[in-house]
Amino acid sequence: MEYYEFLQQKKLTTEAVGIDVNEDEINPQLFDFQKDIVRWALKKGRAAIFADTGLGKTPMQLEWSKHIHGETGGSILILAPLAVAEQTVGEGVKFGIEVNHCHSQDDVVNGINITNYEKLHKFNPKEFKAVVLDESSILKSYTSKTRNKIINLFKHTEYKLACTATPSPNDYKELGNHSQFLNIMTRGEMLGMFFVHDGSRTSQWRLKGHAENEFWKWVSNWAVMVKKPEDLGYENDEFDLPPLRKHSIVLEPEETPDNTLFHVAAESLMDRRRARRETIAERTDKAAKIVNNTDDTWIIWCNLNDESSELTKKIPEAVEIQGSHSQEVKEQRMKDFTNGDIRVLVTKPSIAGFGMNWQHCNNVAFVGLSDSYEQFYQAIRRCWRFGQKNPVDVYIITSKLEGNVLDNIERKEEQAQKMAVNMIEHTKKLQIDNLRGSRTDRMRYKEEYEQGKDWKYYLGDSVEIIQKFDNGSIDYTIFSPPFEDLYTYTNSERDMGNCKGEEEFKKHFKFLVSELFRVTKPGRLLSFHCMNLPTTKAFDGVIGIKDFRGTLIQLFKSEGWIFHSEVCIWKDPVVAMQRTKALGLLYRQLKKDSAMSRQGIPDYLITMRKPGNNPEPVGHKPDDFPLDDWRNIASPVWTDINQSNTLQYRSARDDKDEKHICPLQLDVIERGLRLWSNEGETVFDPFGGIASTGYQSLKMNRKFIGIELKESYWQQGVKNLKLANKEKRQMSLF
Repeated sequence: MEYYEFLQQKKLTTEAVGIDVNEDEINPQLFDFQKDIVRWALKKGRAAIFADTGLGKTPMQLEWSKHIHGETGGSILILAPLAVAEQTVGEGVKFGIEVNHCHSQDDVVNGINITNYEKLHKFNPKEFKAVVLDESSILKSYTSKTRNKIINLFKHTEYKLACTATPSPNDYKELGNHSQFLNIMTRGEMLGMFFVHDGSRTSQWRLKGHAENEFWKWVSNWAVMVKKPEDLGYENDEFDLPPLRKHSIVLEPEETPDNTLFHVAAESLMDRRRARRETIAERTDKAAKIVNNTDDTWIIWCNLNDESSELTKKIPEAVEIQGSHSQEVKEQRMKDFTNGDIRVLVTKPSIAGFGMNWQHCNNVAFVGLSDSYEQFYQAIRRCWRFGQKNPVDVYIITSKLEGNVLDNIERKEEQAQKMAVNMIEHTKKLQIDNLRGSRTDRMRYKEEYEQGKDWKYYLGDSVEIIQKFDNGSIDYTIFSPPFEDLYTYTNSERDMGNCKGEEEFKKHFKFLVSELFRVTKPGRLLSFHCMNLPTTKAFDGVIGIKDFRGTLIQLFKSEGWIFHSEVCIWKDPVVAMQRTKALGLLYRQLKKDSAMSRQGIPDYLITMRKPGNNPEPVGHKPDDFPLDDWRNIASPVWTDINQSNTLQYRSARDDKDEKHICPLQLDVIERGLRLWSNEGETVFDPFGGIASTGYQSLKMNRKFIGIELKESYWQQGVKNLKLANKEKRQMSLF
């Protein structure tokens, strides 16, 4: 494959596999923003609609399904939460779209079909041309086994649509699940390309500095996010929410435990659960008193079955839905509440907290809280949603013994609001461009070079620039390559650190390896500095170590290089533990389970040789290379490398750069140059950075050629090369 073609494939764009529909073909009952979203999703063919509650996800997904059915003539399947199916059938009637509520494959018609997630095992996914996931974030509530089952069952379905409210706060992995379901990119690939793992807990992922804008740009290729129409440049019209009034009621326990003067608030999850069970009577009494003093419609959310039972006893008109009830009973009671036949509904957010439209109710009480903000948010939004005409009152009844559970929920709520603003801020223009059919171009690629006495430094893509070099023009090469997908220094697809995973990195790097072989003199050497890479559960499925060193060696061998030698460079495991917080290096892990403890990960200097006879031998005089020096350098382990002996790189870093996990030490460069090159020969570094290799080469009377993709690093490298020449001139005076 030509390099340019590879880069085009690597660009983070999502191919449109859908259909074009004219605006006048879209149901006129839809609002303008809904029409544009539907047309965009139809064109994409595989897309996600992250629209806040009440913005009309149901009519949008039905309109999408209608046109896909019209195009393919095949059956469409909508998967929805319990009791939402019947509600969707009713929405279809309003918009003139027939929806068939089915319970197994035998009920399926050639048209739009809907069923509950719980009944998926009764259907054959191969029989459907398209699938829609209604309230698709519900997948996060399922076990990973079920989530993976849904993703795998519809892996080859031609058209897909996922619809939910704005994804959970700070849970980027949920976006990865959607991307994987839509065949855009696997969750692991997404984490590898855009995120870095911080700390020892596998759930801690944060966006790489340079990846933030590129990540949201990528998401905007396949998802549209909207909390209100004005986010996409439309008038809000009828989409203004009424006031939300929260009433926090914290009950003081009547008695203190024996031998204590004060109540002690729960701190651990186990303590909170115990406190909840011990205060059921007080909390349900308070809720019953509030509800029984009104004739209004109420939803009471609880967390424990005993809470539900007590509330039903104390509120005469209350009807409960428990997990042990049959699906038929659950559906019927939700339907009865929707129709106004039940005044007070008592249930859990995990049972009825998704998908239902209950704008007829504006009174909500929480008599039991879990630590899940998403459940809390979704439960409130059953009533407080666009279409609600009255202020919504939310009563949160907790005991002082439960500790800071409400504070925890409110903290997550603040995080959610920040993330929502962040998502909209980063995607607004991109989404408007996408919906209106325009495009936003990437940063323009730039080439430049500077030169001085015995050096030339190029700004640009090493794969392209090296093609200008003559065959056999390089005497020795030494560099530190990008570590697959561990760190990102630019947002360019030309950056080898911007890869979805190992396979894409190998394809990219291989273009350079073959060129390095061509420009190296026969019999001469190339050294690269690397380390093996830690793996994580979220990205790789296991906590362990990836043989990155071996991957690089095999890449070079596949292009004709000979594996010549290697040296292991010792690193202090305590320093590595303090920097990475790797689980295997933590001292406390020895007490917990030392089966997960491991040694630190060393650096390596791997040297490859080009076949052939060396036309210019590298010779050394005994005085220049004493025996003790040779004994030290010939050792397979170097324990005396000063890890801090690197060129100052902070002046070249942008604000959003990720710190390089393993900068190339000047000691290592010096030993490679001393052993494998002559004075006056040309040394090359295809990943020049701030020109550490060039700086050391000039100091040791070699010539240098380097290439660097990132402009701020290249500029600092030019300064360092000029500095090396200046220092040489000053030394010559003495």
